[in-house]
Amino acid sequence: MSYILPAIMIFSFLCAIATGNMGELSAAVIEGGSRAVALAIKLTGVICFWNGLINIAEKSGLTKKVCLLLSPALKLLFPKIRDEKTKEAIAMNVTANLLGLDNAATPLGLKAMKLLHERCADPVTASNETVRFVVLNTASIHLVSTTVAMLRGEYGSVSPSEILLPTLITSFASVTAGMLMTVLLGRFSK
Repeated sequence: MSYILPAIMIFSFLCAIATGNMGELSAAVIEGGSRAVALAIKLTGVICFWNGLINIAEKSGLTKKVCLLLSPALKLLFPKIRDEKTKEAIAMNVTANLLGLDNAATPLGLKAMKLLHERCADPVTASNETVRFVVLNTASIHLVSTTVAMLRGEYGSVSPSEILLPTLITSFASVTAGMLMTVLLGRFSK
């Protein structure tokens, strides 16, 4: 990736020089930069909002209740984890992903990864639980794709929520395939 982006930039610059479109290239760079900053500010606001709600949920005890609700699935996926804080972090990450709150799921996932890493006997090699969590977090099931629907609405989609059913189907298929692979490869790694 470190070669592709500079190559694209150099190619665009050379094409703009060759076709005499340096003005258009400059305008596109400035417009693209300002749109990226505006999008980053919007997403930062969403992240702050959801992180605040999750902080309130932790302090009110809601995270413990969510963990209890998800405990049968967590016991199936992570049978070796006994630590309540790790289970809660995983449960909240899964909950945020189920609600399509990708931006809120990121800090929760980082917290869960930190707790999982502390449990590892070997700090260099990832445990099966850590690998399973990374796959579950990356290929997460989205019941409602909130962030994507918000971005689609922001960019003028007539029906921003029409992606809900296809997203649910594909995310369920990706989680199923990912979890099957972690189980199979986990058995071979022993």
